[in-house]
Amino acid sequence: MFKQQSDLGNEGDTHAALESRIRARGPVLDMPFAQSLYRPLLEKQRRDGVEVTSDIPYGSDVRHRLDLYRAQAAGSEPRAVMVFLPGGGFIRGDKADRENIGQHFARAGVDVVVANYRLAPEHKWPAGAEDVSAIYTWVRTRALQYGLDPSAIFLVGESAGAAHVAAATLIRRFHPEIGLSLAGIALISGAYNPVLEKLAREQFGVSTPDPRNEAYFGSDFANYGNMSTVALMDTPPSAPMLITFAELDLLQMQVQAAELFVRLVTEYGCNPQLRVIRGHSHLTQTFAVNTGDESLSAPLLEFLRAPRA
Repeated sequence: MFKQQSDLGNEGDTHAALESRIRARGPVLDMPFAQSLYRPLLEKQRRDGVEVTSDIPYGSDVRHRLDLYRAQAAGSEPRAVMVFLPGGGFIRGDKADRENIGQHFARAGVDVVVANYRLAPEHKWPAGAEDVSAIYTWVRTRALQYGLDPSAIFLVGESAGAAHVAAATLIRRFHPEIGLSLAGIALISGAYNPVLEKLAREQFGVSTPDPRNEAYFGSDFANYGNMSTVALMDTPPSAPMLITFAELDLLQMQVQAAELFVRLVTEYGCNPQLRVIRGHSHLTQTFAVNTGDESLSAPLLEFLRAPRA
């Protein structure tokens, strides 16, 4: 879970103390709490050895912007690239808040694109999936221009970003016109079935009205089945897939990760990885990246580096 080397010293003590506070707070969605824990560490995060190109447009909307993180010491060979879609409950979130993802993985040898996408309520389903396809098309067609390997593109999303990546890759009509050729897909604590979340609001402790889902999927609940990734899924993943949820994640995220995993295994004969991110909640798992805590970054990096047939 956390680094165990004997030379961690105060850093190891810090992470152990943070884990204790996270466990005491429990499986809640508390942004101020998560930010208060990790802001001091993220203000001091490593930024050396990484070149950042910010606010590159990939479309016409003001939200159609991405940041590219590249290792300065990289050689001339094209490099693998992880396209990362941040979370934000469909209604908020910004690529700048995931600088730690770009810094950490670029330094580890995988270039990173962190991208914004259009937000609800102005932009409803399937805007997110459409934007994922647009981002992928931008990366694929400009890869060599930026020293990226077009045959080694990974799509990764967290929370709402994971919902968009899942829809864009598992529903054929959202595939880009140039086709979808990926090295891997990783879904971190995503939402894949708004019907389930609507029916189990009481069990999941979801507020009514739901500010996330109703903003993005609308309030015509009879139509939710026509916007559910697990219901509309009509193609198996075109690449190896990693599905994760946090040990202290929101209950609906744990259930939906399991539901998607089961559908892929039993109906498509797929073999996705399913991992639990120990000692973390829905929000803290991503805040912890590039602070010395490898709870999420280690299994994700292992997935990115795994040999591909």
